Amino acid sequence: MIRPELRLSTRRLAWNIAAVRDRIAPSELMMVLKDDAYGHGLTWAVETGLAAGVDWYGAYDVCSGVRVREILGAHGRIFAWVTSIDDEIDEALRHDIDLGVGSTEYLSAVIARATALGIRARIHLKIDTGLHRNGMLPEEWEQTIADVRRAEAAGAVALVGIWSHLAEASDEEDDDARREFLHAIEVSGRSGEVPDALHLTASAASWWRPELRGTVSRIGAFCYGIRSADGPDLEGIAPVAELVATVTEVRGDEVTVGIGSFDGIPSRLAGSTIGTPAGAGTLVRVDEASSAVSIWPGAAVGDPVWIFGAGDHGESSATTLAERIDTVGEEILTRLTSRIRRVVVD
Repeated sequence: MIRPELRLSTRRLAWNIAAVRDRIAPSELMMVLKDDAYGHGLTWAVETGLAAGVDWYGAYDVCSGVRVREILGAHGRIFAWVTSIDDEIDEALRHDIDLGVGSTEYLSAVIARATALGIRARIHLKIDTGLHRNGMLPEEWEQTIADVRRAEAAGAVALVGIWSHLAEASDEEDDDARREFLHAIEVSGRSGEVPDALHLTASAASWWRPELRGTVSRIGAFCYGIRSADGPDLEGIAPVAELVATVTEVRGDEVTVGIGSFDGIPSRLAGSTIGTPAGAGTLVRVDEASSAVSIWPGAAVGDPVWIFGAGDHGESSATTLAERIDTVGEEILTRLTSRIRRVVVD
């Protein structure tokens, strides 16, 4: 092995998906795929999700949603929630992708493109419940619902979902957000059917706050075994990826491995616990194209070193590394460059 590898376990991803679904039932899992499935590779993640029976996929943007549709074929529901330009809206409509709508301007654009193409747009209307990451303000919600119902009557849209993001700043604020969310649902039911897809929670709240879950739960990081920063380990969940580099030189009390900051490893991770063939070791230094690791008995050129993973070789998880530099485990994975090969190992 010359280039470092991100080794992916299909078995573990399928196991995690099953554990998540058991935990959140009867809420339905929406498997989130943003940032190329959190750096794991979108195609592999979708194919594994499909084999595991996942029906909902959160693609974030329309471009990714189209890729997901090409993998799924006619199967499954895809949700793209980032505000998109007209050409992207057209692509979403042609590829049977649900759109998240969080502003009156975007709603008007979706209605216009759906009318022009003669394709009914499936929309999930977003209510701002306090995070202020777009979404209709509570004071404009009734008028927006009225506008949506007119567009439904004209055949331009179908209101299939209501959703929001939690701030997750405190339980009290999340409780307030839930009340706002439930009120928005109640208002929607005064003029028509309440949509089937009601989703408020992402990974952490879906896992620990069952009363906040809707009919759908958007879960990304936990499916891949990435726990929340400063959060407890997840029962029944394990990291599905391990980052492995090869020893290229043995010298003195250190070995050199072929991975460095140019590969996306933050130099500030020096001092972290990594895995070696003899168990836990220390990442002494991160240089541009290589890194130094504390030596172990019998160390030899060609030996593997585990930068992060599930702990099977004494290494830390991606989130444990991230906590050293005040970030989240997703960042450690998503910043890895294309020089690191993605390899499915089981």
